Amino acid sequence: MYENVRPITIAQAQQQASTVFLAKVFNLMTLGLGITGVIAFLTANTGLASVIIGSPLFIILILAELGLVFYLSARVDKIQAATAWGLFIGYSLLNGLTLSVIFLAYTNTSIAGTFFIAAGMFGSMAVYGLITKRDLSGLGSFLFMGLVGIIIASIVNIFLNNSSVYWAISFLGVLIFTGLTAYDVQRIKRIGEEGIMAQGDEAIRKGAVMGALTLYLDFINLFLMLLRFFGGSRD
Repeated sequence: MYENVRPITIAQAQQQASTVFLAKVFNLMTLGLGITGVIAFLTANTGLASVIIGSPLFIILILAELGLVFYLSARVDKIQAATAWGLFIGYSLLNGLTLSVIFLAYTNTSIAGTFFIAAGMFGSMAVYGLITKRDLSGLGSFLFMGLVGIIIASIVNIFLNNSSVYWAISFLGVLIFTGLTAYDVQRIKRIGEEGIMAQGDEAIRKGAVMGALTLYLDFINLFLMLLRFFGGSRD
C-alpha cells in the first residue's frame, strides 16, 4: 500500500518550510499595507489629514513610528509574539495617519496609479529574490550604505532645497528599495529554510512579524519615491 510513497529529501523539506514561512510573512505584510491604506484614505477624507499636517501632531506621530520600529527590532527576542504582532499593527495604523497627508498633495488617481506601479515593481523583484540562484547577500552592505547616504542627503537638502539633489535622491531611492526588496525576500526565504519552522510557534510568529515589517518598509518607501515621479499635484 505504501510502496510508492517516497520520503521527502532535506531540500524538499526546507523548500516546504520556506514556503509556509514566506506565506505568513506576505500575509502579514499585506494586512499591514491594507490597514495603512484604509486609515490613510479615511483620515484624508474626514479632514483630519489637514489637522495633522498643520500641527505638532505630525512630528509626534513620526517619532512614535520610529520608536515602534526601533523597539520592535531591538526587543523582538524578549517580547511575546502577540506583542510583536500588535506593535506591527499599531505601526501600520500610525503610518496610515501620517501617510494621509499625501492625499493633500497628490490626486487620488495618481496615488492609485503609482501604487500599482510600485506593486508591480515590488512583485517582480520579490519573485526575482525567490527564484534567483545568485547569492544576493553581498548586496546587503552596499544597499544599506546607499540607504544611509540618501537619508543624510535628504536631511541636508531640507536646508539646501536643491531640486537637482531632490530628484537624484528620488532616483537613487527607487534603485535602492528595488534592490532591497529582492535582497530581503531572499534573506527571509533562507530564514524559512534554515529551521525557524522547527523552533515553535512563538519563533515563527515573531520571525514573520520582522519579515513583514522589513518588506512593508521596502514597499512603502518604494511607493513614496515613485510618487515623486508619477504623483500628479493637486495645485
